[in-house]
Amino acid sequence: MFKRTLIFAAVLGTLTLLGGCEKALFPETAQRTPYDRYQMLRGQGRVATETDVYGNDEPALRDRLRPLSEQ
Repeated sequence: MFKRTLIFAAVLGTLTLLGGCEKALFPETAQRTPYDRYQMLRGQGRVATETDVYGNDEPALRDRLRPLSEQ
């Protein structure tokens, strides 16, 4: 009896965890911060991701951390 309850609880917990990953909380097109929105309005916006040599999207950290005076 205890073993059956334990298995049921494990299956229920697994299904709950897997069902929670339905969709992203924030859309990809939304600005990340008010500062990003300010930069976009001034025409100094930067891309959030770049494609690496394997074709995967990665955060564009070098571009985002570069000083504005170097643009």
